[in-house]
Amino acid sequence: MKAKGPLRKYTVGERERAIALGNEIGPKAASKELGIPAGTISPWLHHARRQAASKQTSLEMPQPAPTPAPAPAVASAPVSNARQPGKKVAKVYTPSQRAAALECANSDGVTAAAEKFGISRFSLYDWQRKATRHAAGDPVNNPLVDRGGVTPAERDKRIVAEWRSQPGLGPSQIRNQLRRRQIRVSVHTTRRVMETAGYRPPKVQRLPHDRRYEAVRPNHLWHLDFVQRYIGKSSTFTLILIDDCSRFVVGHGVDDAERAELVLCTLEEAVSRHGRPEMLMHDKGSAFWNWRGISRVTEFLTELGVDQIVAEHKEWNGKIEVFNANLHKEFFDAHRFYDVAEMRRRLAAHLHFYNTGRTHHALGGLLVPADRYYGRAQDVLARIEAGAGRELGDGIELQKRCLELFKVQSRDGIPEVWLLGQKLLGKAD
Repeated sequence: MKAKGPLRKYTVGERERAIALGNEIGPKAASKELGIPAGTISPWLHHARRQAASKQTSLEMPQPAPTPAPAPAVASAPVSNARQPGKKVAKVYTPSQRAAALECANSDGVTAAAEKFGISRFSLYDWQRKATRHAAGDPVNNPLVDRGGVTPAERDKRIVAEWRSQPGLGPSQIRNQLRRRQIRVSVHTTRRVMETAGYRPPKVQRLPHDRRYEAVRPNHLWHLDFVQRYIGKSSTFTLILIDDCSRFVVGHGVDDAERAELVLCTLEEAVSRHGRPEMLMHDKGSAFWNWRGISRVTEFLTELGVDQIVAEHKEWNGKIEVFNANLHKEFFDAHRFYDVAEMRRRLAAHLHFYNTGRTHHALGGLLVPADRYYGRAQDVLARIEAGAGRELGDGIELQKRCLELFKVQSRDGIPEVWLLGQKLLGKAD
């Protein structure tokens, strides 16, 4: 398939010359002579002929005597994009214009206000309903207040600033980041502003799948996988552990190969900081197998009492596969590293931002992984819906995490006692 190049822009002089030559020798001949596609010249000719016919009709009709018309109290707001031939562009009204129109509608009626300000009655009725619901306490968009309390110029500035700070995020992700700060903007507007600032959407191949699952609580299921990347001429393997329920990164490590030592050290640190998971899923990597007996990773998980699940297909481990793809796009492809040590430092900062500052589509678009992992999802959503907002980075520090050191539970009616992930009393497995 032939790749599409950038759209060519024509000046007013080139367009007028093409129209004149097209009327003279036809659009196909003019296309060959000027190097402009015939599909571009034909709409120009059609539009020019329609304009000429409308001017001729207006000249033939008798013109009434001009009468001075009263100037409307509120002028229509300027439209951001220039009107194209044959396309209608919707008007955008400022909060002050809406307030004046609603005041006139309440005093003189909706029909009189629609005729006076040139606004449709449907828009006035919709504004009245929203204003009444907002005054009654319903959390709807107030038509008399600008969304987010910022001007369009300030909104565009914040969109570009957020994208510059995290160049790996896409338009929908930037929209969610701003929604968390009480700045409401559509994905279309975000994409338009980002493309004006130089954003180019990446080409991503998506495979269809219809089987989805999700853990019911944090630390129910962890996913583990390696990410291979070259830093200069050095090959690095980054180990990532994420929680299935919250998408929270519970641990990570970097080495120059897939080794069992890295897996064991990363698991020990993650368990000491966040507690023991109930199940662990990984692929058939070399670090998880031993050709002579049981692997060291399997022995470690057996000592902890963690069920080991081997992903027969990559779709089973799909959550961490998607995370690895986003890690390439948002971290490795967006930054340049001078050595592996710098990559380690910046990776830790990026994962901290991912846990506590980056909104996640799988969590509804407003929550970050730390909100669900630490059980603060309902509180955060209540604050955002109440208009208090939630600043990014306002997560719970790991030092304040209450670890599960001692636990007593019952399985099949038999009590079990656990200490630091070790079973002290209970039925033998």
